[in-house]
Amino acid sequence: MIDVFLNTLQDLWNNSAFCNITWQQGIMLLISFFLMYLAIVKQYEPMLMLPIAFGMALTNIPGAELYHPEFFLTGNIDFGQVLHDGGLLDIIYLGVKLQLFPPLIFLGIGCMTDFGPLIANPKSFFLGAAAQGGIFFTFLGACALTATGIVDFTLPQAASIGIIGGADGPTAIYLTSKLAPELLGSIAVAAYSYMALVPVIQPPIMRLLTTKKERSIKMGQLRQVSKTEKIIFPIAVTIIVAFIVPSAAPLVGMLMLGNLFKESGVVERLTKTASNELMNIVTIMLGVTVGATATAANFLSIRTILIVVLGLIAFSVGTACGLLLGKLMCKLTGGKINPLIGSAGVSAVPMAARVSQKVGQEENPSNFLLMHAMGPNVAGVIGSAVAAGILLAIFG
Repeated sequence: MIDVFLNTLQDLWNNSAFCNITWQQGIMLLISFFLMYLAIVKQYEPMLMLPIAFGMALTNIPGAELYHPEFFLTGNIDFGQVLHDGGLLDIIYLGVKLQLFPPLIFLGIGCMTDFGPLIANPKSFFLGAAAQGGIFFTFLGACALTATGIVDFTLPQAASIGIIGGADGPTAIYLTSKLAPELLGSIAVAAYSYMALVPVIQPPIMRLLTTKKERSIKMGQLRQVSKTEKIIFPIAVTIIVAFIVPSAAPLVGMLMLGNLFKESGVVERLTKTASNELMNIVTIMLGVTVGATATAANFLSIRTILIVVLGLIAFSVGTACGLLLGKLMCKLTGGKINPLIGSAGVSAVPMAARVSQKVGQEENPSNFLLMHAMGPNVAGVIGSAVAAGILLAIFG
């Protein structure tokens, strides 16, 4: 009897994670703990960083069998195998793989977004578009690294890395899950890390590319936008974008549907559900499953380091592009536009707009740029979705 008991204990030990963990999985667990620290203590994008970090921990526990990356290596998913042999996170990950979760996140974002500043100042569209320059610059940079033999990024992988420059987490997840799912964990962590670090990364670039005089410019009050304009806007944007870039319709369409819910004023229950309960549920499932893709085999590589570096370049170049167009518009309008609002075009709503306000007020305490910066900020959300649609149309 004692021998049976001891053998049972031995089998239990042999099958435990303590006995089977590799040093690579140990490092991934430490990384996940560090990301949890950033989310909880430093409050770096905690709504998604915390579930991503916990999902990363779950997927790297030996024997848990919650996620099987081999089920999703090809474009043709064997749903029967996933449902029969898959773990909990395999089944939830279908929501990412089938492109359900990111558009639903955009639906909630649309319900919470006020496009009034953009409608009042349509020139903000140009600033939001210019800030997407970091996406394409970094795409070309990743291609150049491949050409020199430093790394072997494919064109779809290079496109997925470039989208980090849009500073829009759901868009990065949406595009990467289609073009380069093997890089999803690395790109998601990089994208949300840089979104959280907007107040750290952007101010030095803003001060470098603008003069004190430019940063001190006070902008006039925006005009009042009518309810009719706010209702027409999401319908018009959906039609125009979907006709020009049909592959961007899932993201832009759901974003504008949410905004139409909000501005119509006749579906308050739907607006509340989409922006609260539904969005919170999807955020949990999206974060945990994206974190689960960060297995030791995929994450611990030179590619991950390069993705983090290229992501920083993408974000920085996007900020610079918005600022430089802002400077040009400042000159063309005779000093009526403060170039600082151009940096908000990278998306990261509303943090980038708040940074523009903060830097401008440091130079001129009576300066109030927040509403002016919200125009390029929300334009950047549309711009990043359109950029993702273009890349998907080319490489998808």
